[in-house]
Amino acid sequence: MRSISLDRTKLRPGDFMLVIITMGLVIFGVVMVFSASYYYALSRDGSAYSYLIRDGAWAVFGTVAMFFMALIDYRKLKKLAVPLLVISILMLVMVLIPGVGVTRKNATRWLGVGGFTIMPGEIAKIAAILFVAAFLAAKPSRIKSLTKGILPLFALAALFGFLIMRQPNLSTAITVVAIIVVMMLVAGMSWGWIGALIGLFVAGVMALLTVGKGSYWYTRMTSFADPFKDFLGDGYQAAQSLMALGSGGLFGVGLGKSIQKTLYLPEPQNDFILAIIGEELGFVGVAILLIVYMLLIWRGVHIALNAPDQFGTLLAAGITAMIGIQVVLNVAVVTSSMPPTGITLPFVSYGGNALLIFMGSMGVMLNISRHSAERAKPLSVEDDIPEREV
Repeated sequence: MRSISLDRTKLRPGDFMLVIITMGLVIFGVVMVFSASYYYALSRDGSAYSYLIRDGAWAVFGTVAMFFMALIDYRKLKKLAVPLLVISILMLVMVLIPGVGVTRKNATRWLGVGGFTIMPGEIAKIAAILFVAAFLAAKPSRIKSLTKGILPLFALAALFGFLIMRQPNLSTAITVVAIIVVMMLVAGMSWGWIGALIGLFVAGVMALLTVGKGSYWYTRMTSFADPFKDFLGDGYQAAQSLMALGSGGLFGVGLGKSIQKTLYLPEPQNDFILAIIGEELGFVGVAILLIVYMLLIWRGVHIALNAPDQFGTLLAAGITAMIGIQVVLNVAVVTSSMPPTGITLPFVSYGGNALLIFMGSMGVMLNISRHSAERAKPLSVEDDIPEREV
């Protein structure tokens, strides 16, 4: 007599292409951070390798985080949705308390912990994704209710937007709000609400341009339109970015040969690293990079569509939206198509907080794809036999 039992605990490795694309972007990012930061690091730290070492270390930590999260059942993350949301809101409030938040270049976006800094705006992105996914997956009908689903999530988006705008950080605020809206659409919200939101946004911008002349936000909202008009003032960074892109031409001046990174473009390894990529690798290099991002987004959409439950679908959709939105906003900032404000290029720009969160999020995506593979796996002959004594 023998007992035949089913073992469904073994999962497939997950989306291999997602791993290849992610690691390719991270390695490319480390190379470009070294190239972009060479002269800035030399002038600031006395060593041209300081940013390379730090970025390489964060890449290693991020890789560990990615594979660690790939091993954790993503459904267990539901328990963290509310605590992480509360923590992220408290951190955003703490940033605004005088003497608590760390201020750099007229922006207070960080909390100092020992020798490290934490950027609550980055944590807010993943906190919003996790909470909205858990909230809507618990009762899918909420998205059809104005009072039980739509208004509470709009209020959450408004709260995040307000707190992050106070730092000020326009692009991160736009990213968090857009992520929540995209997830609501994926869950089944009517497109009519999007029209209402767009109307409110346009009305707000028009009001700012009409009555806010001379204010900080008026200057930020208008300087990008003609950065060369105030070349040595508010338009300096955008003008230097456009000059870098223009200098690169079709094939670029060559890796490591950028002129704008020689202390012309401020901190080129951060938000404006795409400008250095355009200068050194040209239009072709930027185009290939954007194609790689499109492939990554395609894999994210594929994982969301094939997730085994709504929580997995919304979680994957939110992470994919976060990447896509940041790529679009970063390209817009670097090409002076929107006001310059802090937004990193996913996996490529220097920044430990962002890299850890992005790579950890890829681990979650891998775990969702592993469970999707389990669900889609055809039954073998033994699987068709119920557990019984023979």
